[in-house]
Amino acid sequence: MNKVKRDNIFEIFKNQQPQPKTELIYDTVFELLIAVILSAQATDVSVNKVTKILFKKCKTADDFLKLGESKLVKIIKSIGLFKTKASNIIKTCNLLKDNHGGEVPESRELLEKLPGVGRKTANVILNTYFRWDTIAVDTHVFRVSNRTRIAVGDNVGIVERKLNKLVSKQYKQNAHHWLILHGRYICKARKPLCEICPLEHLCEFKDKTVNSKNAN
Repeated sequence: MNKVKRDNIFEIFKNQQPQPKTELIYDTVFELLIAVILSAQATDVSVNKVTKILFKKCKTADDFLKLGESKLVKIIKSIGLFKTKASNIIKTCNLLKDNHGGEVPESRELLEKLPGVGRKTANVILNTYFRWDTIAVDTHVFRVSNRTRIAVGDNVGIVERKLNKLVSKQYKQNAHHWLILHGRYICKARKPLCEICPLEHLCEFKDKTVNSKNAN
């Protein structure tokens, strides 16, 4: 895909949703961190149902440590991998308290040292809260990038590197959110809604559910 077409796609995103944001509900960077850890292999809707209860009880690392892992497990048990996530959250809270004064660090290296936090999660925190021009590649971003051919790659690492290289600077801040929302609601995994997709005439996906005269 050439730069002009790629920029046109992101301009459409921008015109449709000038200020996109995560659908996770949070008030602080700490709450965002916990929500993103919980969101691995889970929907934002399911996470928000849990955090609506959880964040009334726990707002800081100390609060989670006082709650304890066993009680945390009971609160988040409706979410997949809840035992592992509960363990990681408690370990993360201990590290935040011991090494960072209970605060979430604005550092990729330090974030990735926290249990349950990988590169994608770190990118989400840095982009969503600290406003870094990072692009977190989840399953939606990976799928949309490959289908449209905005950035093609066999794994998330390759796609992330290509997105960072190819997406024009004026779109980088919001690219992550636009791609996620597009993948979640339009470019769905099993049945992409090509017939209502605003990008259909620019998309280079060979298996589109409609024929475009303009895509080539």
